[in-house]
Amino acid sequence: MATAPDPVDYPRPQLRRADWVDLCGQWQFAYDDGDRGLDEDWADRAEVFDRTITVPFPPESRASGIGESGFHLVVWYRRTFSASVPDGQRILLHFGAVDYRAQVWVNGQLVATSKGGSDVGGEWRVSALVRGDDEHVLVVRAEDDPHDLTQPRGKQDWEPEPHAIWYHRTTGIWQPVWLEHVTDVHVEELRWSFGLTRSALDMFVRLNRKPAGSLRLRVRLTLRDRVLADDIYTVDGVQLTRSIAIDSGQALMRREAILWSPEHPNLVDAELTLMDGETVIDRVESYAGLRSCGAANSRFLLHGHPYYTRMVLEQGYWPDSHLAAPSGEALRREVELIKALGFNGVRIHQKVEDPRFLYWCDRIGLLVWGEMANAYDFSTDGVERFTREWLDVVRRDVSHPSIVTWVPINESWGVLNLEGNPAQREYVRALAHLTRALDPTRPVISNDGWEHLASDILTIHDYTHDAEMIRARYGSRDALARTIREVKPAFRRISMTDEELAGEPVVLTEFGGINFATDPDRPHWGYSSAHDAGSFLAAYGELVSAVLDSTDLAGFCYTQLTDTMQETNGLLTENREPKVDIAAIHAINTRPSRSMPGEAVRAAQKASEAAIPTGTNA
Repeated sequence: MATAPDPVDYPRPQLRRADWVDLCGQWQFAYDDGDRGLDEDWADRAEVFDRTITVPFPPESRASGIGESGFHLVVWYRRTFSASVPDGQRILLHFGAVDYRAQVWVNGQLVATSKGGSDVGGEWRVSALVRGDDEHVLVVRAEDDPHDLTQPRGKQDWEPEPHAIWYHRTTGIWQPVWLEHVTDVHVEELRWSFGLTRSALDMFVRLNRKPAGSLRLRVRLTLRDRVLADDIYTVDGVQLTRSIAIDSGQALMRREAILWSPEHPNLVDAELTLMDGETVIDRVESYAGLRSCGAANSRFLLHGHPYYTRMVLEQGYWPDSHLAAPSGEALRREVELIKALGFNGVRIHQKVEDPRFLYWCDRIGLLVWGEMANAYDFSTDGVERFTREWLDVVRRDVSHPSIVTWVPINESWGVLNLEGNPAQREYVRALAHLTRALDPTRPVISNDGWEHLASDILTIHDYTHDAEMIRARYGSRDALARTIREVKPAFRRISMTDEELAGEPVVLTEFGGINFATDPDRPHWGYSSAHDAGSFLAAYGELVSAVLDSTDLAGFCYTQLTDTMQETNGLLTENREPKVDIAAIHAINTRPSRSMPGEAVRAAQKASEAAIPTGTNA
């Protein structure tokens, strides 16, 4: 097994163990269009696997080696692996994500089933089936119905070819698969949260089962070369919750030296050692950020102070690998490019991102709005499936300091009759309240774009290409109120409960979308058009400047970072190549906003400029 896990490659950066093995790479593969595999016991029949696929890339993608984008409802995977189990240890099998329903066999024995294409795919003990040093057989069956519109799917198309704003489907395994060694009792879950007013880091630890006797858990927290805590706690149950005091003296006097922000992405490294007496039975590495966020007095707040969000819409889609990232290094490069363009945040759109992407947002410094892949139709079964999957996502990603907002639904997808259907309205409210119940530390946006119910931030999608119209609609508080009450961009009510502004922030979370096709021979589409780099840069500058001229918008999110399939409205091409000078975009994005005090703007702008990574200005 590998040692010293590197978060660039390790699939779960906030709960790392040294003893693990990557199962990505070449697998055997088969389509099961007749859905005969279960009746014919394909889990025990190597001869039916007639193709080779590269995991974790979906079979619709070129990177998988398959590259067939047609309708295939059931697919099968098979590979062998070698693993011996030392005395007193167990083997865990992990799947990052499998779309949509999965069944897993080891040596012909069914060990697990899962449902949900976006959340953590599963963690299962397989030690009883893995004995000796022989080769073992791992088989996965994945079922993904492209015509089930109540299934959470995001922007995966249900038509044969991508149309409008939808893309190729992602079927089966699309995030890493790995094994790791653990002892019989081990850390199963670890969560962090920070309270600024209490200057304390809250830790939640869950073991896989109750220990037979009392164990000890040593928690060591360090920030660069400074030890913040080195404590030992008694563990005699499945769960342990502790509030670890952080020095509120000299360190917190210099906020930029210890608190997390895009300008100062300080991270506290954590090592947890579980001991039975003096014997170490589990050791995990993690990290946390000392960061608080909120929404009040018409502003988004970071550490209790107004903070202007300058975001870009991120589809997280790659031409050769689709929703799966080409590599861990590609995810790092993505974050670096976003920062180099002058943004301090990213709105993940209709996708639950790979935890390694979130790691780089934590490490490099980028705010994240975490969003769920939505369904398109409403049903009681769809409510159950979506809710379970979304809460699993929140629970998995809650410890990332970069995530500052939760967004379960976008543009009423899957709840298309909020005006007329009380069940849909209660569902949207419930999602917002359930999200807060699981994580009360972040703002929640129940339905991004319009028809808000129980949202902490009002968000608006407005694709007018007229900069003066942007100023007229959003230039002042009175203009904002009139736009929400009377204009209603996209002909939708912004709020379903009260069309009069109170103290909630308003953020323009989709605008722009300027089509600039660098290859005119390919299909191209956007909300407005530019014909060359000069006209694109001029139009972009006018729109962003109009937004920044507002005295009351709390931030913006431009559509979008990259070209994606037929959408050619990105700042970068689909291969992440700049369409115009990155420095010019950076200068536009970091202009002062009239809604933020001048000194704070200049400080944020200076810090943002200092954070530009070398080698990104292509």
